[in-house]
Amino acid sequence: MKALNKFLLPILFISMVFFVSCGSNILKKQNSQQLKVYFIDVGQGDSILIQYKGRNMLIDAGPSYKEQKLISFLKSHRIRKLHYVIATHPHEDHIGGMAEVIKNFKIDKFYAPKITTETKAFINMIAELNKKGLRINIAKAGKNIPFHEDIQTDLLSPLADKYQELNNYSAVLMVKYKDISFLFTGDAESIVENQLIKNYENIKADVLKIAHHGSTTSTSIDFLKKVNPKYAVISCGLGNDFGHPSMQVLNNLKLQGIKYNRTDLKGTILIKTDGYKLSS
Repeated sequence: MKALNKFLLPILFISMVFFVSCGSNILKKQNSQQLKVYFIDVGQGDSILIQYKGRNMLIDAGPSYKEQKLISFLKSHRIRKLHYVIATHPHEDHIGGMAEVIKNFKIDKFYAPKITTETKAFINMIAELNKKGLRINIAKAGKNIPFHEDIQTDLLSPLADKYQELNNYSAVLMVKYKDISFLFTGDAESIVENQLIKNYENIKADVLKIAHHGSTTSTSIDFLKKVNPKYAVISCGLGNDFGHPSMQVLNNLKLQGIKYNRTDLKGTILIKTDGYKLSS
């Protein structure tokens, strides 16, 4: 019996190592197949990181007062290169940290709508782009961003050349992975929501980034019905001076039975998908 045990124990040990190794490899493979979307807590502003198979896309960079928090977050996720960066529109709470992002990371392609301002944040962003020799690819409806062959990434707006409000130049982006879709809306207001409803037969998305931090300017009942999301995310700062998110928007979400979460209450929000179901 002792001799038998001496023979069996090494076999059992090798088998355990084999199964643990296989399990670890399966887990790594499953993780590599996941699309990860981080709605980063940057206070009263927007910043979203999308990751898939080693590729990174950043949508907006929050306000300048949170730029170091954003840089630390990206570095903590071992990011050295951002394959795509999108500045949805040139408001400080969306591009205030963009100059620092450009300084700290290699960027392959940079997108922004065709609109300029004279703000410090915009001037600093352009200066850093020039230092790196990066050109701005114009973000407008009808363009596809080749983020990864598995992911369909389409710009749905701006649909017009001129708007009265800067918010309405926001780059609106639909990201689809297999059966799951995300709609990122920047600060697009009701005029753009109506354009999206009229111009696209299908803008349904499983996850909706609520526009303009939950302001009453956006997120109409008609738009919510058209998008019909399962889940919504509101990016805003705790105790902000604007009263975001508004009770009207929260009530609209409740009326449509849409679950939502907020960065001011939950911090950074991670949503993952294998293309068939959502998880956090």
